[in-house]
Amino acid sequence: MTPVDRRRLLQGTAALAATTALTPLAAPATAAGPGPGLGEAKPLDGRPYPAYDYSRANKLPREMTGYWTTSFDVGGTERTAKVYISAETPIRSYFTVIAVPDGVDTAEFLRSSGWRAVADQRQEALFVLEPGPSGWTGAEPEAAYVAAALGFYQANNYFSIFGESYLVGYGTGAPALEAWAVANPLKVIAQAYVDSPGLSDTYLASYASREYDGQTAYTPVEFPAGFRLVRYAETVLPTWYITPDARRVAASLAYWKRANDTVAAGRHDRVLGTVHRQRPGSNRWMTSHAGAVSTVAVQPHRATTGQIVAFLTGYTRYENSFAYGNQLYERADFRRLGIEVHTMQVAGYVREYLVYRPRSARRKAPVLFVWPGDSQTDKVFVDATQWWKVADREGVVLVVVCEQYSRTSVVVSHRDSLTFFRRLRDTITARYDVDPTRFYSTGHSAGSGVTQNLAIAFPEYFAAVASSSFPAAPNAAGTVTLDGVTYPARRQKIPNYLIYGYGDIQGFVGTLWDDTPNQTDSWARYHLGVDGLTLADVDTVAGRRSGFHDRFQTWTWYDTSARVPILKLTRNLYRSHNTTAEEPPLLWAFLEHYSGETAADGTVTRYYSPSGFRRPGDRRRI
Repeated sequence: MTPVDRRRLLQGTAALAATTALTPLAAPATAAGPGPGLGEAKPLDGRPYPAYDYSRANKLPREMTGYWTTSFDVGGTERTAKVYISAETPIRSYFTVIAVPDGVDTAEFLRSSGWRAVADQRQEALFVLEPGPSGWTGAEPEAAYVAAALGFYQANNYFSIFGESYLVGYGTGAPALEAWAVANPLKVIAQAYVDSPGLSDTYLASYASREYDGQTAYTPVEFPAGFRLVRYAETVLPTWYITPDARRVAASLAYWKRANDTVAAGRHDRVLGTVHRQRPGSNRWMTSHAGAVSTVAVQPHRATTGQIVAFLTGYTRYENSFAYGNQLYERADFRRLGIEVHTMQVAGYVREYLVYRPRSARRKAPVLFVWPGDSQTDKVFVDATQWWKVADREGVVLVVVCEQYSRTSVVVSHRDSLTFFRRLRDTITARYDVDPTRFYSTGHSAGSGVTQNLAIAFPEYFAAVASSSFPAAPNAAGTVTLDGVTYPARRQKIPNYLIYGYGDIQGFVGTLWDDTPNQTDSWARYHLGVDGLTLADVDTVAGRRSGFHDRFQTWTWYDTSARVPILKLTRNLYRSHNTTAEEPPLLWAFLEHYSGETAADGTVTRYYSPSGFRRPGDRRRI
């Protein structure tokens, strides 16, 4: 289903149905009505940070739900912003950032427009920008206020955000928000502006030709000779203008059509108006994996809040600081897909996990246990990796782990992983028709660390493992550590695949043939030793190139007896530490070929199937 088809589906659902056209005090976004008023906003300024709320699994602390206000000194003038957090908002939730129009009471606007109801129904949150004492004063004069407010929004200890946001601006508040999107397009999933006059040619031109370089938060990416840097004005960002000032919005509309690489001629859509779709075969970096999924639309008539929400939430994106790893995707619709959200008690704490058994899964389906990276919840990881699309295509059951409160009450990390896995394994085996000989593990960053340590200490648990951006190896004493407990390395073969980024954490980067030893070298040395191989047994020292702009450089080692891949390593030449959804299909293409049978004494017999067990009788013993 394409994002547009999905939007049409959502448009017709009661959950987001709106009954009349949107105005500054619009009809509700739900058939049930706008609901009661929000009351007086509670102040965040000076408030203690919330305590851990262990009664909730993957939720912001209960004390933080509700309607809040915070203030900023901007050039000697006090400015305010509001926050609405629904009762079931998870940690690192999606937020919609709204710039309200002049002359409205914010609480009443959120109630009557249906935005509060939308947040409640979707279990999400809102961050609301408000005009100053004299109203909105224009895009550039408001830049300092917007920067201060969104700076707080992106990094505070009261709540945490997905990391990418939806933007909706109304009236004279719209240009201030749109100006921020032009300056920070990697941090915006999709945007909609109502009654907007747009931005000036001069402002747009000041950002259009800026280029994204190779700087990352970890290791700089060095581009090859002749490499063409991506410009800000080439950042794909779905955009919808609703009842704009047609004369004044022309510059903004032209800018976003160019950024989204749209076709010249627009097509009429009953909901969106005139739609300019991204050009088929578009070579934009941000849609290199998903394809031409973006749109720019102009609706001269009113739209409902529900329609705006459906447009925005058809999309997700990930990686907000490094352009060459940033990708726009279709967002997973949990209800339509049937993604199940469960909880269980683990070591005395309630923990969340997701199960996705796609319709394509057959009897005795394989199972992939997925471990998100540090601070990445199960819900974040479903969208960031697009593993659900791999599951759809391949018929694999996904089990996605959620972490536990860590550094603050609004951040999570891994805890009790071994206990959690053992309980999940037993639960999944009992509840679903799955094949225990084809249990696999994957993860990213800290989640890769869990996967790789399990492969060393408990290789009998999985037929194979494949993960990204965190290698692991035994220490000098021959042990690894999980949840603070040391376990001996079993020194048993297990098919293993690792992907990392050129701009990754310093301890992972480089190649196995450079002069700088690091964690990736240690990972390879351990597994090659267990497999009875050496570095020199690689298929090619240069690495085989594949992917968009040949971004993947891959080395493979083969089992000496069965002549099947046993160890694989890929360097993504154009990403930092964060994963990209182009990688899970590579990981699954490795995993799907292996199965493992464990005897009562713990001995594992492993098999390789060239067809991924689609062709009966083609497996062979490793």
